Amino acid sequence: MRTQMKMTRDGDAFIARLTPRQVSAMYEALSYLSDRGCGDTELTLLVGTGREAVDALMKRLAGRHTESRDFRFTMGELHMVLSALTAAPTMFTGREGAFLEEPFNIRLGFYRENFDALACAVVRAAAEA
Repeated sequence: MRTQMKMTRDGDAFIARLTPRQVSAMYEALSYLSDRGCGDTELTLLVGTGREAVDALMKRLAGRHTESRDFRFTMGELHMVLSALTAAPTMFTGREGAFLEEPFNIRLGFYRENFDALACAVVRAAAEA
């Protein structure tokens, strides 16, 4: 997965050029946390907002993307994506706290290092915008 990202500012919004795999990773992270059956309180603690905002962003990210394209994000939506990318892996730990790579990979279709690198890229790109 490409771990570099370019963002520009448009007023209070950020315009991010995302590859299909980056969009998919963001969608899968949000989808997994949203589909866990947790309540609004838990979801808000995990991603900083409730189900309605998560569902709206997932709807924008959903679908089969075959080419890179621009997505417009608010600061809150970028925070939501960053939080989902960093929180999802924490749900895949064993009894002793060790990360469970295989179940994570099977469910989300990515390796943890992909999520970590993408999370770093989001922060770096937003800071440079």
